[in-house]
Amino acid sequence: MIRTLVQLTEEQMQALKELAKARKTSVATLVRESLAQYVVTVTKDSDREEKRRRAMEFVRKIKSGEIKYHDIEGKTDVSVNHDKYLAEIYGTWKESS
Repeated sequence: MIRTLVQLTEEQMQALKELAKARKTSVATLVRESLAQYVVTVTKDSDREEKRRRAMEFVRKIKSGEIKYHDIEGKTDVSVNHDKYLAEIYGTWKESS
């Protein structure tokens, strides 16, 4: 492990000490666990933001006429195969073998 110095407010340190005592663990363990959870959360938020950006780009393309609604119009299985149809529209669909 790598040792590092972190400055906390008195209130933050007191809260960590109380939580560590209640959980019968160390402050260092709580900090490591908290950091691990934060990294996971930030990664999920980043993935969510990328998906939102791609969805908004798709809406923009439909509104601009770059993608035609008739590309999926008349299909009765869109709720099941929506990913396939979107990928076909984007030109990225590859049939699984």
